[in-house]
Amino acid sequence: MIADTRPVRQRWGTQATRTLACLTACALAIGDVPVKAQNAERGPPVVRDAEIEQLLRDYTRPILRAAGLSQQNIHVTIINDRSFNAFVIDGRRIFINAGALMEAQTPNEVIGVLAHETGHIAGGHLSKLRQELANAQTAAIIAMLLGIGAMAAAARSGSSGAGNIGAAALTMPQSVMMRSLLSYMRTQESSADRAGVKFLNTSGQSAKGMHDTFKRLYDQTVFQLQYADPYLQSHPLPRERMEALTEVAKTNPFWDRKDSSELQLRHDMMRAKLFGFIDRPDTILRRYPPSDASLPARYARAITAYRHGDIRNGLAQIEALIHAQPNNPYFHELKGQALLEAGRPAEAIAPLRYAVAHAPTPTLIQVMLGQALIASSDAKYAEEAITNLRAATAGDPDIPEGYAQLAMAYGRKGDLAQADLASAQAAFARGDYRTARQLATRAKTRFPIGAPGWVKADDISSYKPPRPIRH
Repeated sequence: MIADTRPVRQRWGTQATRTLACLTACALAIGDVPVKAQNAERGPPVVRDAEIEQLLRDYTRPILRAAGLSQQNIHVTIINDRSFNAFVIDGRRIFINAGALMEAQTPNEVIGVLAHETGHIAGGHLSKLRQELANAQTAAIIAMLLGIGAMAAAARSGSSGAGNIGAAALTMPQSVMMRSLLSYMRTQESSADRAGVKFLNTSGQSAKGMHDTFKRLYDQTVFQLQYADPYLQSHPLPRERMEALTEVAKTNPFWDRKDSSELQLRHDMMRAKLFGFIDRPDTILRRYPPSDASLPARYARAITAYRHGDIRNGLAQIEALIHAQPNNPYFHELKGQALLEAGRPAEAIAPLRYAVAHAPTPTLIQVMLGQALIASSDAKYAEEAITNLRAATAGDPDIPEGYAQLAMAYGRKGDLAQADLASAQAAFARGDYRTARQLATRAKTRFPIGAPGWVKADDISSYKPPRPIRH
């Protein structure tokens, strides 16, 4: 598992776009539970893990196909936050909190949330909301001008009453605009619910998980919101939403269809892995006591053992997992990660090589293998490290650590031009555009003009970062 705080870059342009970003950063899946604000420039903390990301790809594939979005290269990004939350801010990514994955008892519950978020993307809700924002702002500006005109007329006539009317006209547009936008967003949420059920129907999956998830959230929030103003909510109030969702979900012909035992096991392993890396050892032992001999329980205990206890004990537990499932690439990955973090990189190479060779999408494991090859300090591994790291960064250009390790590998070979370029790419992927431009400018002096490396460096050195949100 790789935990990473890379920024999720978003292009900020007009005021309407910035307002849209603030609105859509709310939890589209959970109704009215508040969300923690994130630093807009740094981006939220992101969890990267090959096993979990593969499972989420398998969850979303039939949904995206049913929505006609299978060719749109839409990814699911995991936010390192324990609250139950999921949202979209563009048409390329679905964000879901680790807490949502850890709380969901079945694959179908997560699939239902992903289907809802896909409904927002398929419905073009973000672009439509931009237009709604533009319309609302135009109306607000007109009303504001009328208010200023009324105050000016009052000043000329000496009438205080007209002045009060003008002052009221200045403050009223903001309230009206907000209510209008929130009403529009409530409509979008209901539309995404209906679309999500439709995608589940088309892909032959149950809508029960989606219904049960929102029902559980309704039970948690019903008392908090019983006195809330329904016109000041960005989502339909829980009772309204549950009634509408229940009505449409019960038409799902696959309501009683269960997740396969294989998929349920993968889901349980995902949850165990997240708990093992995120929770404290005492919490893990309460959740997965030694008496629990299931594979997920052993997985969680092995992770917490190597991370917080005796490395030999942890490795012994990981070896037992490999003995139980010799062909599981993620158990070999875990062994390599444990050895690498224990300062034994040379021993980590073999299990990581196995994991790279057998994982369906080994991009993140290739980065870890590259790191182990470089940390072994054996010059003969430099070329293998470069091969793995170039493949990883080509497959996923948003991995700062991949570029950073690639820079070290090129440095070992004495290729300073490629080392500077990779360092610039690492800084760019982190969102450190100033450092990226400096390193790219230096890299350009080392490449022949017009060479592929020179062109890449030129792109970075001339990049102008988007304007940040200003409050």
